[in-house]
Parts: sequence; C-alpha cells; structure tokens
Amino acid sequence: MKNHVAWFLALAALANCSSPAAEETGGEDPYQPKKYVELSHPEWSKNATIYEVNIRQFTPEGNFKAFEAHLPRLKELGIDILWLMPIHPIGEKNRKGGMGSYYSVKDYYGVNPEFGTLDEFKALVNKIHDMGMYVILDWVANHSAWDNPLVEQHPEWYTKTLEGEFQPTPWYDWEDIIDFDYNQPGIRKYMTEALAYWVRETNIDGYRCDVAGFMPVDFWETARAELDRIKPVFMLAEWESRDLHKRAFDMTYSWSLWDKMHGVTTGGKSIHGLVEYMAHHVSTFPEDGYRMTFTDNHDKNSWEGNQYSNFGEGLEACMVMASLVSGMPLVYSGQEAGLDRSLAFFEKDLIEWKEHRNAEIYKKLFALKHNNQALWNGAWGGEMVRIYSDKMEQVISFSREKNGDKVIALPNFSAQPVRTKLRSKHHAGVYTDWFSGERVDWKGDDEVELGAWGYRVLVKE
Repeated sequence: MKNHVAWFLALAALANCSSPAAEETGGEDPYQPKKYVELSHPEWSKNATIYEVNIRQFTPEGNFKAFEAHLPRLKELGIDILWLMPIHPIGEKNRKGGMGSYYSVKDYYGVNPEFGTLDEFKALVNKIHDMGMYVILDWVANHSAWDNPLVEQHPEWYTKTLEGEFQPTPWYDWEDIIDFDYNQPGIRKYMTEALAYWVRETNIDGYRCDVAGFMPVDFWETARAELDRIKPVFMLAEWESRDLHKRAFDMTYSWSLWDKMHGVTTGGKSIHGLVEYMAHHVSTFPEDGYRMTFTDNHDKNSWEGNQYSNFGEGLEACMVMASLVSGMPLVYSGQEAGLDRSLAFFEKDLIEWKEHRNAEIYKKLFALKHNNQALWNGAWGGEMVRIYSDKMEQVISFSREKNGDKVIALPNFSAQPVRTKLRSKHHAGVYTDWFSGERVDWKGDDEVELGAWGYRVLVKE
C-alpha cells in the first residue's frame, strides 16, 4: 500500500514540474491545443451569406448604375456580401471573344468603362453599405493582360518560357494573359499597394482573390496585414487549402462539396463521398475557418458556353445542404431566377429575370441562418453531428447546435422515396418544420418520410 501511495505522489509531483519542452518555449505548455486560425474575422461576417455579381450580364445596360436597381431585391433575398466580378479595364491584345475576359486586367487602378466610372463605382459601394450589405472585389493577382503597362515598365516581374518569352500561366490555355513571377519583390509590393488603394479610396470591404493558391502564402499574409491596418477586411480565396486560413483568408472554396453533391445527383454515385466530406470537415478543417458552399458559380459554368451542369431533380436538396452545412452559402447571378444555362464569358449574354421557386427557398434558408446561431459561420456556429438511421445509404441526417439553438437537416440524396427511422435520443424535443410550419414532437426514435430528393429542416423551439 505504501508503494502505491509513493507512486501516486511521484506522479503528482511530475505533473507540477515544467517539462524541458515548456522551458524551451518560455513556459508555454507545448501539449496544449492551439487555434490554427490566427486572423480575426470581421464581426459582421459571423452569419453572412454571399452573392456573386456578373455586372455585364445582370442588366441590358451592364453597368453599375443599372445594377443598383437590384439591390433591394438582393437584400430581401437575404444576401449580406456582394462579390463583384473584376471591374478593371480588359486587355485588348490576344483578347478572347468580342468583349474579353474580366480576368485579363489591363489596369489595376482603373475601372472598365463598360461598367461606368470610378465615381459611379463609389456611389454603388455607398448604396450597398447604406442598405446594410458589404462588397468585395474580384482581384486577379496571378497574371495580367498582355497590354498592361507593367509589361513594358517591369518585364522582370513576369515568368518566361525557356526561350525567354512571356507566357500564360504554365500548363493552362489562358492565351489572353501572361503570368507574374512572385519571386520578384517588386510585384509583391506593387500588388499589395494596389489592393490597399481600393480599400482606402472606395471603402470596399475586401476581396475575392482569383487562383489564390498560385501565389505564395506569405505574399497573401503580408497583404492581409496591410489591408487590416486600413480597416477590417473580408478575404475569400479561390482555392481549397487549409494553410490559407491561418493568417491570410477568412474563407476558401468548397469545390469538394460541389463535386460530391454533383456526383450523387447526376453521376449515379453513392452518398459515401458526401459522408466522407462531412467527416473530413469535422475532423480536419480549422474550426474557425469559413468554407464557401454552393451549387453554382462561374467557376463551375463552362466558359465556352457548353452544356450547363446542374443538379437535376436533386437541386433543391443540394441548395438545402449547401445552406445548412458548416460554411457560407453562395448564390450566383441569376440562380435565384432559375438560370438553367451557362452564361457566355466573353460576350454579352443577358440574364432573364423571372419569379422562381429557388428565390423562395433561399429566402427561407437565409432567414434561418441569420437568426439561428447553430448555422453561423466558423466557430460562431455549431458543429455538424451525424444522426444515425436505418437508411444510411440514402439520407444524410445531421444536427447543428449552438447556445441553445438547434437545427436538424434531413435531406434524401436519392431518387427513391424513403421512410427512415432515426436514432436520436439526444434530440428529443419540440421542433418546427421550417418549410411547412408543422409542429413536430420529437421522441428520439422517430420515423420520417421523405420524397425522392426530398428534405426536411427541423428547428428546435
């Protein structure tokens, strides 16, 4: 007995001693978990939604002033952040199509005259802010147009072929642009100053950064720090990588979720890929990182106008899924009006605006997201917890809970109606079906009927 007492006393003494590793780190315990995300998100982003704006195709006029008329409708839809596709002058040399690509930038300090003037852009930003929304600009730092003045002023800022010639980003067929070299300090300084200019002079709230993973992470970290000195900004990376979340970007793309949902709804694949996505997100993704979730955006449209890739009869289930999982849901221009084709990328291709069921679904989902903390973004919201059932091959049932708020999502990712029994004793209580308004007295071992590609969203009272 004495030996046991001595052993426990020795363990207690050891626990109170500093380890050599702790001494080397100035007393910090190396075994304590640390937050991965070190940046601070703007507080207003905690329950935000986002909308991608294609100014050229939005109205017959295709300019800032005409777009302003749509702001009340977008506000009513439940949109918080307006992401404007690039607004800079478009290069003419090696231009694609008749009007060219927004992503071939001729002047980083200029405004595309197709869209209006700098003063008209500032007026648009002010109006967006007056309505309680925010605006971020699409920024193309990876490459420029062939006729950007930087080509002649600083040819050393560009990568070259083996023959010493300017080149598009290696391996891509982006013939209308040429590739910057971020091993050159000069381009890093220039691009950071240009980013700061638009925040300082027009009061925008941040950026969506094109092909962000093609540039070094330390460049983005430096740029983010410089921008935050002007005002707290929101940064979205067109990339899917956790390292960008540490000090550079608030949000990255969730292409993986799109791929998994599309595979189930139109590719005949099982839901195992979706389950894997959920499992990996919960176990590997930084708790305070945001992911942008979507069923459509211009990156998934065909730039050449080929057949539009939608989600068939499973579209609504995917809209619900993308709005309720951890992340910030995106709506692309025209999606709320039932846009069923790719928009031409290099020509005028007007969106047909009409009443559509998609808009009503998004209104309901976004109202819930704004007011229910379980669905907020990053660490503001609740973790996705799987609810097990007897139909695991068809239904991805899960809950999210935060500070007393709780939402249960029940999407049927199959073309067959299903009756499933859920094993959810923890979730017993009274709920409201968010779409039907029906009161649901949940016992914990309930049976739920779902139509083909059907869904239910239960909100705890």
